[in-house]
Amino acid sequence: MTNLDGGTADWKKSWAQKRKENKPRGISGSQEELIHTGFLNDRELPLVVEPSLRSVDLIDWLRSNMELVHRKLLQHGGILFRGFGLKGNEGFARFLEATSIPLMHYREGATPRNQVGEKVYTSTEFPADQRIALHNELNYVQTWPTKIWFYCLTAPAVGGETPIADVRRVFDRLRPEVRDPFVEKGWMLIRNFGDGFGPSWQSSYRVQDRQQLEEYLRSADVPFEWKDGDRVRTRQVRPAIARHPKTGETVWFNHVAFWHVSSLEPKLRQELLSEFGEKGLPYNTFYGDGTRIPDAVVAELRDAYDAETVQFPWQEGDVLMLDNMLVAHGRSPFSGPRLILTSMGEPCSDRGLDRIA
Repeated sequence: MTNLDGGTADWKKSWAQKRKENKPRGISGSQEELIHTGFLNDRELPLVVEPSLRSVDLIDWLRSNMELVHRKLLQHGGILFRGFGLKGNEGFARFLEATSIPLMHYREGATPRNQVGEKVYTSTEFPADQRIALHNELNYVQTWPTKIWFYCLTAPAVGGETPIADVRRVFDRLRPEVRDPFVEKGWMLIRNFGDGFGPSWQSSYRVQDRQQLEEYLRSADVPFEWKDGDRVRTRQVRPAIARHPKTGETVWFNHVAFWHVSSLEPKLRQELLSEFGEKGLPYNTFYGDGTRIPDAVVAELRDAYDAETVQFPWQEGDVLMLDNMLVAHGRSPFSGPRLILTSMGEPCSDRGLDRIA
């Protein structure tokens, strides 16, 4: 591990000013001894921040250094805080509070989650033997989080990593022949609620009845149609590529590969297609004009994600902080107990954001 890369002067200035104004209790030693940073691999993702002294309090440090954290997050896309001894839900809540980042409710989601605190949830209740593909959280809605955190309460004995990938690099890997149709057309997500697959429309949209759902969907500009048996179909057309609101960098920002029919296991795919058809599936993705995305295109998208994927074993007390527009995340299968909490915040809206179709 090395001292904070590329930021020693800023580091010293930040901490010197803080120590002058209000010396932190329980912290001693020279500036360079307080925190070490480094990487787990040659991708420089995530940046790992660890204490050099047992007396370093992560909460105090965050309150004094969030400007530096934000800058490093934009550079690397993800920061792993490790070895600070955070304990329980309360420790995570204190961490989130120290960042001063406004948190968000989980709405319009697709994965089963249990709420365990104020805007804090289990990361997923998806079956342990199944893999969750890489994705940027809620990038199919009009307002999504730009920050997301994962906190390890119980590390799994085997597997259960949270793989991540820099979607700036994913975009760069795509051939123009693959990217250009998405630039021109965007992408479409069709969801069908009420067939017994995935969450209900009540739980996904956090509503109680049809009227509340219709009001919400209209406010979000989401076309919908009711089907027999209290079923509803929604269509969302979104840009597939975006510019980061702070860096201006181009990012691959969609769920095209995640929900495309070709991503299903072959047997399940055939069964669902036979019963529901392509536009009646619980989830499916298309070009923004409603035309089919070839399986070969989606295979290339998956290959680009795979080529940029990095992962690491969880350690209890770890907090992984991601810029949700720069880095996608997923979950590996696992065995044994696993408890990862998540929270998301700093909302960003379609309105006024420079997005590339």
